[in-house]
Amino acid sequence: MKRRKGGKRKAGRAVTEQASTVFIRGFLVAGLLIAIQNRFQPDRRMLRQSLQGGAALAAGTVAAEAFARRDYARALAAVAVGAAGVVAAEMLLKSDNPITDMENDRGQETEAGL
Repeated sequence: MKRRKGGKRKAGRAVTEQASTVFIRGFLVAGLLIAIQNRFQPDRRMLRQSLQGGAALAAGTVAAEAFARRDYARALAAVAVGAAGVVAAEMLLKSDNPITDMENDRGQETEAGL
């Protein structure tokens, strides 16, 4: 039997390229939403939430496609990497002012934080 050349490698590259494209989309969409909510006053919270939006969308997209192909290991790995990305952005870009990070029990920012 002949082996196909680069079959797995090309598939892995396609997933990586797609994940990076989806990350950029999520980053931009989350950034635009938070910019409009902040009245276009950039701060660390805007960058943090943009990075988290990109990581979450990219991980969710890769996980959903892996789940559809019944590649459960890749789906689980995508969710784990996405969660790690969200937590890393939270820890690295945590605000020095705890008032701006206040959220109510529904995940919405309180009036004091705005």
